Amino acid sequence: MATVERDSKGRFTDSDDKPRGLKNFGVIAGAAGAGMALGALAMIGRKFAVQAPTYLAGDWDEALAAEHKEVLKLFDALEATAGTDKAKRSMLLMQMKHALAKHSLQEENVVYPALREAGEKDAADELNKEHGYVKQYLYELENMPNGSAEFLPTVRRFRADIEHHMREEEDDLFPRLKAKLSEAKNKHLTTAMNKEGLKLA
Repeated sequence: MATVERDSKGRFTDSDDKPRGLKNFGVIAGAAGAGMALGALAMIGRKFAVQAPTYLAGDWDEALAAEHKEVLKLFDALEATAGTDKAKRSMLLMQMKHALAKHSLQEENVVYPALREAGEKDAADELNKEHGYVKQYLYELENMPNGSAEFLPTVRRFRADIEHHMREEEDDLFPRLKAKLSEAKNKHLTTAMNKEGLKLA
């Protein structure tokens, strides 16, 4: 059994002559390292959990359509709030902003460039421009009092514009692009899109 004594410099030591502070530092450093490793694993796990519904939805076009549906559910929830539900509106708006940021990154960095490569440059540019308006709506909603009389009418205008954008993608442009691409290229697009989604998941 180790005994505690003072060394010639007045430091507390165990009977094996190691200063106690160094022993404790090693334990603390080890615990901190383990905590950081667990935190990193938890963050990676969370990212995969957020991206999993997109990944499991199937090919890139099916995955993006599934994300569209999730955003529309957020619009439903937001439109069902009253002016007194300020905290709920803030939370839903934050969720919507995150979902749309991840979705936009996937489309802008993977799908729209593929559209350009497939000869749909004008369509890709128009979709990209529409994403600018999505960001403008989010900016306006974040910067207006969410209990104000203009909040829900702005949400409804935003929804109408974004639904038009979604229908154009799902009903016309995405099926056209998918038909132009080989099975291997469609598979590559799905993989690349999921990698992009993980960046903001």
